[in-house]
Amino acid sequence: MLSIKNIKNIHFTGIGGIGVSAIAKMMLKLGKNVSGSDILTSPIVLDLKKRGIKTYAQQQAKNVKLTTDLLIYSPAVPASNPERVRAKKLKIPEMSYPGFLGHLSKQYKTIAISGTHGKSTTTALIGLILAKAKLDPTVIVGSQVNSFDGNFRGGKGQYLVAEACEYRANMLNFNPWAIVLTNLEEDHLDYYKNLDDIIAYFKKFVLKLPTKGLLIYNADDTGCQQLLSIGLISTLTKKGIRIISYGLNRPTNFSVDNLTIKNGCQSFSILSGSRKIGQAELKVPGTFNVYNVLAAMALAVSLKIKATDIINVLNKFTGIWRRFEIVGIIKNDVLVVSDYAHHPTAIQQTLKAAKEFYPKRRLFLVYQPHQHNRTIKLFDDFVKCFGLADFVILNEIYDVAGRDAEKNQISAKQLVESIIKTGQLKSEQIVYSPDLSTTEKLIQENVKPHDLLLIMGAGEIDEVARRIVVS
Repeated sequence: MLSIKNIKNIHFTGIGGIGVSAIAKMMLKLGKNVSGSDILTSPIVLDLKKRGIKTYAQQQAKNVKLTTDLLIYSPAVPASNPERVRAKKLKIPEMSYPGFLGHLSKQYKTIAISGTHGKSTTTALIGLILAKAKLDPTVIVGSQVNSFDGNFRGGKGQYLVAEACEYRANMLNFNPWAIVLTNLEEDHLDYYKNLDDIIAYFKKFVLKLPTKGLLIYNADDTGCQQLLSIGLISTLTKKGIRIISYGLNRPTNFSVDNLTIKNGCQSFSILSGSRKIGQAELKVPGTFNVYNVLAAMALAVSLKIKATDIINVLNKFTGIWRRFEIVGIIKNDVLVVSDYAHHPTAIQQTLKAAKEFYPKRRLFLVYQPHQHNRTIKLFDDFVKCFGLADFVILNEIYDVAGRDAEKNQISAKQLVESIIKTGQLKSEQIVYSPDLSTTEKLIQENVKPHDLLLIMGAGEIDEVARRIVVS
């Protein structure tokens, strides 16, 4: 069995990934000699370099030294990568990022946050609450949190709070003490067959919970309902696992009352059963964030954390990187927001949230679809999800390295044509852009005073938001 204690030199292939970089920071904090490579010189890579980590801008065999004790690689890195080939030749142990995270999870009371949407925000909230309660958690989050060291918080307590990503069933690497299940929808259909297949994998995941473990789930979500309607509740109960539900629309263990939206704030009472346990004044938009709050509240209460500590964190929470992140205000009072949404449901919900928080601003959406396979498999859903925007620029699809065999089969231009043809938006409301440079020009040509300029997608489109604000 791998012993982290005995490892001195670790090399990371794909060190710029949001999850991989968190582990690199963690290993550096533990006193390990850390090096890594990435094909992109991103702000994350530059930050790691400033910390003294040796980083390489090219992935080459010579980056892996004879003294390397372990190579950790991003799930996007194939076995044919020259660094992995050299590691194998030198008999250096290799672990994928999810595999290493799973190994780490054995050493803690691990709280795994999983599901299609809301993982990062829910992970951040739980981590912040546990820190406030002086439980000193270690937290690994797929975003950047102001109160943490970006995507990582190093703690000395017994809890590890981490995202358990569902891509390629990576959550099955985890050994969770608790699972927080946000929702289940069709996604990553380059791996899964359909929603039934996704649910079958999540059943395996939930069954990994130990005796006296904990499952917290969104009772309003149809995917979660389907998962828990196949005899799973009885099995878990016999195993002594606590099951806690949250939701807005049906009797649940945790719910809300008197939800109002006013002056950039969502105000609501949080209920445990029928008992009010606190009043939240949430400064981030969207019903989806109310669900994230309920998930975090359910977990925190199960750990007997004081309601005052929980509410204190919720009311100070201003969001995380690229989750409806206000990047700045530019000329003519144009508010620039960057958001990571790249699934039709998330896009639609984020547009609704934008309208609720900023009803007097014209909603100008700039969107870059993420991955050709996702665009093909969810094409009809994408066609229907932009209707709440007042004006849309649809950038060409982001090409995900190693995951886009269908690159020549679909273009964002086809999406624009279908959106107009089906009447979701008029031709004067939506325009196609072949690249980021053209997108920036189109923004300048079409932006109006007091717009809410929402720049959205999981690819490189965020760079446009940053450039616009500083230019």
